[in-house]
Amino acid sequence: MKKTIFTAMTAMLLVGCCGNKKQALSTPEIEKFNYTVDQFADMQILRYRVPGIEQLSLQQQEMLYYLTEAALQGRDILYDQNGKYNLTIRQLLEAVYTDVQQDTASADFKALETYLKRVWVSNGIHHHYAGDKFVPEFSQSFFEKSVKQLPAEQLPLRDGETVDDLLAELIPVIFDPAIDAKRTNQEAGVDLVTTSAGNYYDGVTQTEAEDFYAKMKDPNDAEPISYGLNSRLVKKDGIVQEEVYKVGGRYSAALEKVVFWLEKAAAVAENDQQRAVIEKLIEFNKTGNLRTFDEYAILWVTDTASTIDFVNGFTETYGDPLGMKASWESIANFKNTEATKRTTIISDNAQWFEDNSPVAKEFKKEKVKGVTAKVITAAILAGDCYPTTPIGINLPNANWIRAAHGSKSVTIENITEAYDQSAHGNGFAEEFAWSPVEIALMDTYKNQTDNLHTDLHECLGHGSGKLLPGVDPDALKSYGATIEEARADLFGLYFMADPKMVELGLLPNDSAYKAQYYSYFMNGLMTQLMRIEPGKNIEESHMRNRQLIANWVYQKSQADGDKAVEMCERGGKIFVVINDYKLVQKHLGELLAEIQRIKSTGDYAAAQAIVEDYAVKVDQKLHTEVLERYAKLNIAPYKGFVNPVYKASFDKTGKFTGLSIDYTEGYAEQHLRYSKEYSPLTK
Repeated sequence: MKKTIFTAMTAMLLVGCCGNKKQALSTPEIEKFNYTVDQFADMQILRYRVPGIEQLSLQQQEMLYYLTEAALQGRDILYDQNGKYNLTIRQLLEAVYTDVQQDTASADFKALETYLKRVWVSNGIHHHYAGDKFVPEFSQSFFEKSVKQLPAEQLPLRDGETVDDLLAELIPVIFDPAIDAKRTNQEAGVDLVTTSAGNYYDGVTQTEAEDFYAKMKDPNDAEPISYGLNSRLVKKDGIVQEEVYKVGGRYSAALEKVVFWLEKAAAVAENDQQRAVIEKLIEFNKTGNLRTFDEYAILWVTDTASTIDFVNGFTETYGDPLGMKASWESIANFKNTEATKRTTIISDNAQWFEDNSPVAKEFKKEKVKGVTAKVITAAILAGDCYPTTPIGINLPNANWIRAAHGSKSVTIENITEAYDQSAHGNGFAEEFAWSPVEIALMDTYKNQTDNLHTDLHECLGHGSGKLLPGVDPDALKSYGATIEEARADLFGLYFMADPKMVELGLLPNDSAYKAQYYSYFMNGLMTQLMRIEPGKNIEESHMRNRQLIANWVYQKSQADGDKAVEMCERGGKIFVVINDYKLVQKHLGELLAEIQRIKSTGDYAAAQAIVEDYAVKVDQKLHTEVLERYAKLNIAPYKGFVNPVYKASFDKTGKFTGLSIDYTEGYAEQHLRYSKEYSPLTK
């Protein structure tokens, strides 16, 4: 098996030791940093640096270490949430992969290696982005033979189960494309629950699930509970009931370890507020009480003084076809003080942005509360943020908490740095951009405007607007995620072109925003199709959001006859052309007004219509062209990451004395180690 090794001399960093001595990566070492770790299938695996960690105090480093451990202990939870066979399949694949009897040069073994690497990327057997089940390129006979030659103690057998029983259960799941075909089905007109392979429901239909939670909700509750967020809904003995994620409940073995490390982190918290946040999260993990979760969210969003921060637990609902149940994720991080000056400017002017938004007055917040934004340096990625990760986060998700207490927004700049550094000179812009003018714009301003758009999206977009009284936060159902992401993207895009950006010093001139507009429309109308399999439509919410925006504006500009955006052919290739950037901004404002109206009023029919009309369907001829052009570049359309490895040092009395960080671990090595050290839900 091939291993990617990075020289320890340039990748080891001692960030804390006895006393206050600290050592940082020197400039020459940073220049030598190798961001690329591995590439396979449609994935490129990268490393990310953790600059500034050496500036943290020993107490902060100690707390950060405990938070990284708490993050990694939840790994198995996401595998199980993504599909009830995922943990068993992962164990089996890893056992075959590490079997010394294997001919590692054989085509079957190499195909299994790629399949396993894809499973690690996706925390299961379905593509992390598209949601389609992977098709194995190794033979069924090879797999069966490989499993049967393994010692019984290496197999994930249940009591009384034989290897034949195990294979009889798993072979159809792995090899039959019709079984569990989609992790999260978003196809209109079908039962989304029973046609999704995700493990959030068992034995219940979509109607039964919706009825179960509808009975719980009080439409007059000013502080509505996020029912279903931390549970699996099942039918036992004909009765629909919840299996709650908590210590003593579902996922107890993992949550007990998460709590253990959170308790250690609380003991060295930076301040009383941060300690209260962690203790409330511990209480939630022990009780599973969703009111306690809201109390935790309020404490978390109002902690703006701490340098160290984290997300840990059941957070985003993209994996649930009904948009209610949350997947497990975690990020431990610390504030990038210098870069945060940019987001502070944005949050300080949040009321101006809200007041000047093109949406109807009745859907605006009269007073924007508690919008805080910062740029962070990620120290660890875990759960649904690993190996693939967002570049920005805005939480809490509960609309009433946002309205009453505000939201906290972050941009993860060391991740965007890794993306940017790894993409230099790959030929992408030269292949797909209309002319040298657009290429020069993107070369000069794209990285800056990408970060700014993320800031605006997370800090202001998600935090803007309001629901009208009595509107159910889940009214848009399966279309809610796409509408919400479109709303946040539109808010950021619309204001990117406003003179206020230059006035506030966020952009250097009144042309820089064009780099973001062009790259966004090129992606939304064309290049993101490289991520879709031939003949498929778009299912993932973020991709739907981008096509919705770009396609709606394109169609609008054609219908109005202004041709602000066009699709032009040259030399047998299609290109996106923007003829009038200010007209594009106008159309973006018109769409933002409509998307906010849909969100604020809970207009399900309008949400369904606009998503299905503009966001889902793929032009198959254009798709074929994009795939052919992209294939020539040998660029992986998706990126994932390996985490740094941390080692804490303690003296003879147990006192923390420092933290070392190692960037040398390979992709396969990391996942095999995680399966040994952070697998509380497996045998």
